[in-house]
Amino acid sequence: MTKKIPKSVLETILDWSADRSAWQRDALRRIITGGTPNEAGLGDILALCKKDYGAEGITQDTVVLEAAHLPASPPGGASIALTALTDVLGVNQLASAQTLAFNPSGLTIVYGPNGSGKSGYARVLKRACRARKAGDIMPDAYNPAPAGKATANFAILKDGAPVPVVAWTDDGKPDAVLSAISVFDRDCGSVHVQEKNEVAFRPFGLDIPDDLAGVCLALKQKLAAEEAQLKARRDPVFEKPTWNAATAVGAIMSSLAHNTGLGPLEKLGEMTEGERARLARLEEDLLKNPVDAAAEQRQFAASVRQLMGTLDRIAAGYADEPLSRLKTLADTARDKRAAADLAARGAFDGLAIPGVGGEAWRALWEAARRYSEEVAYPATPFPPVGDESCVLCHQALTPGTMARLHSFEDFIKADAEAQAASAEREFSGAVTAFKARNLDVRLIAQARRRIAVQHSALAKTILRFVASADLRRLKCLAALNTTDALVLPPFSSPPKAGLEKLEEELLAYAAQLDEAADAEGRDRLLLERDALKDRSAVPFLLDTAKKETARLGELKVVNACVADLTTNSITKLGNEIADNVITPKMRDQFQSEIVRLAAEKVRVEIVRSGGQYGSPNYQVRLFANPKAKVHMVLSEGEQTCVALAAFLTELATAPHKSALVFDDPVTSLDHRWRDKVADRLVEEAKARQIIVFTHDMVFVNDLHDKSVRESVPLKLVSLSRGPAGTGMVNEGLPWQHASIRDRVDKLEKAAREARKLYDANDDEGYRDAAVKIYDRLRATWERGLEDVAFAGVIHRHRDYIDTKNLLRVTAVEQSDVEVFRKNFKKCSDLVEAHDPSRARDGTVPPPDDILADITTLADWAEALRTRQNALN
Repeated sequence: MTKKIPKSVLETILDWSADRSAWQRDALRRIITGGTPNEAGLGDILALCKKDYGAEGITQDTVVLEAAHLPASPPGGASIALTALTDVLGVNQLASAQTLAFNPSGLTIVYGPNGSGKSGYARVLKRACRARKAGDIMPDAYNPAPAGKATANFAILKDGAPVPVVAWTDDGKPDAVLSAISVFDRDCGSVHVQEKNEVAFRPFGLDIPDDLAGVCLALKQKLAAEEAQLKARRDPVFEKPTWNAATAVGAIMSSLAHNTGLGPLEKLGEMTEGERARLARLEEDLLKNPVDAAAEQRQFAASVRQLMGTLDRIAAGYADEPLSRLKTLADTARDKRAAADLAARGAFDGLAIPGVGGEAWRALWEAARRYSEEVAYPATPFPPVGDESCVLCHQALTPGTMARLHSFEDFIKADAEAQAASAEREFSGAVTAFKARNLDVRLIAQARRRIAVQHSALAKTILRFVASADLRRLKCLAALNTTDALVLPPFSSPPKAGLEKLEEELLAYAAQLDEAADAEGRDRLLLERDALKDRSAVPFLLDTAKKETARLGELKVVNACVADLTTNSITKLGNEIADNVITPKMRDQFQSEIVRLAAEKVRVEIVRSGGQYGSPNYQVRLFANPKAKVHMVLSEGEQTCVALAAFLTELATAPHKSALVFDDPVTSLDHRWRDKVADRLVEEAKARQIIVFTHDMVFVNDLHDKSVRESVPLKLVSLSRGPAGTGMVNEGLPWQHASIRDRVDKLEKAAREARKLYDANDDEGYRDAAVKIYDRLRATWERGLEDVAFAGVIHRHRDYIDTKNLLRVTAVEQSDVEVFRKNFKKCSDLVEAHDPSRARDGTVPPPDDILADITTLADWAEALRTRQNALN
């Protein structure tokens, strides 16, 4: 029967997350792959939480935690070791084409001062391997960002055997193989020893529920601030409404919710002209005595009735029939006059004077008649028949003249002329009566203006109607003098129906005003006025309503998010995981690690305590005083030891012995704790690969000395900044920090390069190279005095004396002193510490002598070490 493999902490968290909100699953992914979210990450998580509860306009997409996001343990408990990190791209200012090699076993120390690129390589390892707080990788801030994400290649061994290179891309998903390698740095320490009342013991994964709970609390604070802002954004009009809650508009405005549809409110805002007129009347009349207001409305109705009568008369007077009849009279008079004129031409064509019988002549004849009958010869008929004189020329009438006058009179009395005269008289009378029928503009204008105050459309209809009637009148008058047919433009739409309706409304309104004399009737009118007034305010209220529904929608989302931020289930998860992971065996291992790191200086234990907000319920407590606040009692060095002990305790239970990477583990610690940490790391390097990144040269020396003493394989690498960027890899330490053996090796290489200049007869170049070699050789003799002769008992600028090597100092003999003095003097004579004298020839030893002088130093140091080792 196959033994069931228990689930890891992260697998347990993944299973637990399956029924959690999408935003929480996204937050868990961020925590597992990148550590505690920063402010920007919290902002994204909050946006996703709001999106889950219906917030719109959020562009971020949820990426929930999946198995692919979990760091994987190597299959079958295989141990993974790094042999090289190469081809790093897109990471800070790290130079490309660099290879950072590591000892596959034992200890590799990567030294780099500030700004050398050490942190960039460490970030790559934290992102690619297993780290509590992986952090983010940023591209070079001073140059264009490369396309895509950061990349690197990892050369690795699995159980000591080479495997294909791992091509890593910073995609937020841990590599299945590299995640077997664990990284420790100051952030790891802060996870275990934090500034709270208690110091939590949380193996890898147990801090995830705590981080998730921390996210919930942080979001709750942000949402509380948002809720306060949203409440402050409520329009003051809702505290002191400008509407009547009993109206249709008031009912909507008083009951707005996040999902209130504003279509009905917009519809209520669509008022007719009549409704606006009604509102204006009510607002005006409700300020008056109801009886007086009713009388005014009846008076207005009477003027409307009078206007209707006037417009009826205009419609009748300028209708088609009377205008056509007038045109017919004009045409008849014109035709009959033409006939009479034709008859006159037939009777008087022989006369010497033309125009007899014409219109001018007839006027003259009729004037003569009136003069004769009324003035000259009142008792005598016209034309005269006796011896009277001519009333026109005042000459005596001859028989012939008298006969002509009688022929004229006969013409006038003839039928054609009589018909023409009769038609002309009838037409003239009709035209006079038509022209006398002027429009009563004053009455119409006065009534129209009053109507226009509240019924502009009706007033315009009246104006158009009157204008169309006047146009018909003018068209008719113009047509009377022509033989053209009468073509009349149509009347504009008659306003009679609108006026009748207005009259009816006015009389009904007057009746309502009569009723308003009592309180009940007035209340009805007040409510009607308020309803119309609220509707007229809808264009202004609509914007307020939109803002309020949006505010309520945001508030609903905030409240829903807050309800999803409870941490009870998260705390329960943390406690259950802690109870399963932190076994008695693990607590014993922790005690063992504490003793190895701090001996009796730090007396702490792991004890069960209550949990809250997702925090695991196991804490580090002092033996002597369990109630003491550990983070306030322990020094920084002691806290680092506790953190490192927890880190190593956790890894001691792993089924493999994969590499451990330490990034500046002893920053700001004094020599006592630095020494303890160095001891523990060198000890651990006997069982697995240890890689240490540090900028602390004293710590480098401690690690170096202890590795040599314990015969642990050691590799020293230094980083520097160059023209191509940071992270330039150099074998060994920089010259000022290199050991005697490293310096001797470098000096021999420099001497061989100088020989090439010597052989090429480059005297100046060779001299400069030789002087530089002797300058460094003199410095190396000084370092030999410190490291070898004094056996490291005293180091310049070190804050302590290492007395355990004091016996080794006694191995120095007189001959050692003489060799030192002789060679140190030779170097000093050749080094140009000051401006050389003109008398000196400036010659330097040949290459063979330089190599011999270097060998003398190496032999001196080796012989002295041999005698010192014999003393132990």
